[in-house]
Amino acid sequence: MRILHILTLICTFQAMHSARDSLVQLKNNGYEDIVIAINPKIPENGKIIEKIKNMLTDASTYMLQATKNRVFIRNAKILIPNTWTSNSSYGRPKLESYDKADVIIAEPFLSGDDPYTLQYGGCGEKGKYIHLTPNFLLNDEVLPIYGPRGRVLVHEWAHLRWGVFDEYNLNVPYYLSEKREVEATRCSLKTKGLNLIEVCQRGQCKTEACKRDPNTGLYEEGCTFYPEMDNRVEESIMYGQALDPVHAFCDGISHNIEAPNQQNRLCNRQSTWDVIMKSPDMSSPPLQDTNIPLPTISLLQYRDRVVSLVLDVSGSMGGFNRIIRLYQASEVYIMQIVESGSYVGIVTFSNVAEIKSELVKITDTFQREKLKSLLPTVANGGTNICAGVQKGFEVNQKRDQSTFGTEIVLLTDGEDSGISSCFSEVTNSGAIIHTIALGDKADQGLEKLSTLTGGLKLSATDKVDANGLIDAFSGIVSNTGNVTQQSIQIESLATQVKQKDCLNGSIAIDPTLGNNTFFLVTWESVIPGITVTDPNRKAYTESNFTSDAVSKSARLLVPGKAQNGTWLYSLCSTVQQVIGITVNSRAVSDDVPPIVAEAYMNDDSTSYPKPMVVYAIVTQGLSPVLGATVTAVIEPQVGSIRTLELLDNGAG
Repeated sequence: MRILHILTLICTFQAMHSARDSLVQLKNNGYEDIVIAINPKIPENGKIIEKIKNMLTDASTYMLQATKNRVFIRNAKILIPNTWTSNSSYGRPKLESYDKADVIIAEPFLSGDDPYTLQYGGCGEKGKYIHLTPNFLLNDEVLPIYGPRGRVLVHEWAHLRWGVFDEYNLNVPYYLSEKREVEATRCSLKTKGLNLIEVCQRGQCKTEACKRDPNTGLYEEGCTFYPEMDNRVEESIMYGQALDPVHAFCDGISHNIEAPNQQNRLCNRQSTWDVIMKSPDMSSPPLQDTNIPLPTISLLQYRDRVVSLVLDVSGSMGGFNRIIRLYQASEVYIMQIVESGSYVGIVTFSNVAEIKSELVKITDTFQREKLKSLLPTVANGGTNICAGVQKGFEVNQKRDQSTFGTEIVLLTDGEDSGISSCFSEVTNSGAIIHTIALGDKADQGLEKLSTLTGGLKLSATDKVDANGLIDAFSGIVSNTGNVTQQSIQIESLATQVKQKDCLNGSIAIDPTLGNNTFFLVTWESVIPGITVTDPNRKAYTESNFTSDAVSKSARLLVPGKAQNGTWLYSLCSTVQQVIGITVNSRAVSDDVPPIVAEAYMNDDSTSYPKPMVVYAIVTQGLSPVLGATVTAVIEPQVGSIRTLELLDNGAG
């Protein structure tokens, strides 16, 4: 089944952070901090954990052999969802999270139980994640198809970490060589086998040798190449890791440059081993002592989400309307974005830091309104970022006597020469710090806090005709893998509207969304006339919205489930001013994941001649959404906003 949708998705970039930021490190030839995350929708089954452990152990020795004694697996961490029974032996995650997992255990989508790696980059570039299904781990009947699980993991790791591609091609199983001989698409050519087809007549089936098609010169359609199981050919893991003698990658000698496979197409006919050897992972010399230890495997389990807003209220926040924009965006986060069941606190800082609210568990609108009332509206004093961060740690640890796995959302616009003084404490905290740099004067050390803790690096300009700050807060969602609980941004637009003119537009709410749907309208000076019309032509006007004079915003919570279809909006102003609108919604069902667009950059920064590359992935759960028109809106600190249409033309 293919998911086909024609829809337009706008990906807004306030940040330049690389894709996923895996936590994996290679130290002394051993991979450390590999993260395997179990999807929260998977029913509890302790056998899954044991199978993962066995797979990692087998993969480590096979990897060492495959890389000619260069790398192995030293340790890994299994993330257990909070939907499973808690256990005192489980640790608490620090930087580990579902969105940083190298391997995801989740139900299948299109490929059944086929293991696969999501790769969106080119040759030699790292992939996004490996997807394995519970049935692949638990059902030994799949082993004759895929081979031992440890071998499969090494095959997928080569995709993920070293950026190589498959050497088979199910769509083009045969080709004509330069010698006009029919060859199976494989590497190496030394792999011998039989070309057979199943023929059925009157309910009786048998296999026969394939015949040549006189029109193509190839074997007839339906012909399959069956490698001889007693082959003594060592290559290649990217073709047939299930074959017992195979324990190496095709190199410059054994590589089949004629095969019409992804490796040749995307890597300019380089062998997999040649590409792998260009990876920084292979820079260390081979181990002399190959008596490697068994992998150390830790079990970690998610707990309640704990997040503190640490907000800059120094004097510079009084300029460019920043303090009001801070209030406005923080209010959106509290009222619309942060998930129910989360614990939220508020800290403000200038020269010193102050706790405005201890942790409050979000259960209904009452707690959200209480937190909103404590947001700052006045700016004064200097900037001491470390004081704010340390006070945030103080708030967060009151939930569980630990800051491990808790989060801080740190927003500041200022410079602070003392920010490096708390780097060590930040590293040891085990907390995740998401940083939002407001304006072009924010301290350069701010991003270091995110880098040290695996948090998001976000930014927003002082341009009034942009929703950058609201969008930044809207992107800070839970990272447990349960996307049905997340707030999904459907629309974000701000623009200059002339006197007696209107901002008109439409948004589509697809059938996967509709719960907790918010329309938020913002303005610069005077509340505009507001009309929002649902697909059944029911109109909501400003009288249906709840206005906030401080944040200069008005919010509509659509009663019940928002009707799916096209919604229209018209925002008409009596004066010339900037008007903005954002629309957020949540999944209509816990069992049906919403369609989401994730955006990534290939690197944190750019330098000539290496370009920045924008990637977007549109999915429903793990299923790709086809036929989407995706536009990236890039808002730089300096210069004008740019829009780019992202292409998905099947070129790899």
